[in-house]
Amino acid sequence: MLAQVAKIALIMLSASLAAAAWARPSASDLASKAGWHWTVARAGDFDLATARRAARDPSDVLTVYIEGDGFAYVSSGRRSMDPTPKDPVALRLALQHPGSGAVAWLARPCQYGPRARNCRSDYWSIARFAPEVIDSASVALDRLKAEMGGAIRLILVGYSGGGALAALLAERRGDVAALVTVAANLDLGAWVEMHRLTPLTLSIDPAANAGRLSQMPQVHFVGADDDVVDERIARSFVARMAGDAPVAIVVIPDQGHGCCWAQQWPALAQRLELTRIKGWR
Repeated sequence: MLAQVAKIALIMLSASLAAAAWARPSASDLASKAGWHWTVARAGDFDLATARRAARDPSDVLTVYIEGDGFAYVSSGRRSMDPTPKDPVALRLALQHPGSGAVAWLARPCQYGPRARNCRSDYWSIARFAPEVIDSASVALDRLKAEMGGAIRLILVGYSGGGALAALLAERRGDVAALVTVAANLDLGAWVEMHRLTPLTLSIDPAANAGRLSQMPQVHFVGADDDVVDERIARSFVARMAGDAPVAIVVIPDQGHGCCWAQQWPALAQRLELTRIKGWR
């Protein structure tokens, strides 16, 4: 009898979880509902999903939000088969971008298309910041600039691992006017050591060339309760820049790694308007 009750309970739980997953809108649904244009296109070695909102006012600045690592691991040491995020935090931030300027969102390799080209699990684990990943994202940025028509400068906003990728792109491109990160693992070496993680042996560490960003306006948001990427990681990254670098580290009270950055973003975006980041709106 107890076994039968347990079996019924398990079936009900599975049905409940399935219904919850079904009820959660997909990233493409979120973008389409907001009137954004969604596409998945070739970009270097990968096929990358993007979404964009056309500027309602003429602007030479395009703000691009870069998604986090997504569902990279099922459990410790066990890679997932599909890194598509369960909750696209960076997209939710992008959909709340203030003002009427040009805004876009960029996914990471193999998110929203696990059967796309070159989808080996290395690219959401030890090679998530490999040279070919950075090059692919850079191609996608060039395409977004061309599609938006008239965009000359970029403001990059990255969530979690998307923040690390945004920093790597900013270090290599000449058109990035400012960098904003949210809960980003900007110093991979320090992050791996702190949590005793598997080293990202096929990745480039943003901290290695952080000095290149010493003249770039930056804001790095950190959650005070984030046990995945805490304040020390951002400070280790910034410490590699010149002492007068235009950088702010903003620690948000009672904020963890995932929930609830999107809910806080309208207020945090207003704070960004008070910084030296020009063209934010």
